[in-house]
Amino acid sequence: MDRKQKSRSLAKRHRRVRKKVTGTSERPRLAVYRSNRNVYAQLIDDTAGRTLVAAGTPTGSNGDKPVVLAKKVGAEIAEKAKAQGISRVVFDRGGFMYHGRIQAVAEGAREGGLEF
Repeated sequence: MDRKQKSRSLAKRHRRVRKKVTGTSERPRLAVYRSNRNVYAQLIDDTAGRTLVAAGTPTGSNGDKPVVLAKKVGAEIAEKAKAQGISRVVFDRGGFMYHGRIQAVAEGAREGGLEF
């Protein structure tokens, strides 16, 4: 599978997920993006069209495993959400398969107190 086809497939999966998943001010969307090196997560209110909270892998990660860093991102986003009074979210895996780093972000967020 070449690079163009991979990105088309990812976009297709993401559109399929986004058809059903939308965030509101009461229950924002926890959108996760995974690059080759980093993981980013943000809470989005789709009705207002704005990002409420964001977190990403920390710079200078002293050799931690990528899954461990992803779990820290989930915990960080949960902590920031709690500070804003958000406890319930809807999870958007962004077209990525739910395993590895994406799953670690979800587990970290759940352990941090977010419900989804």
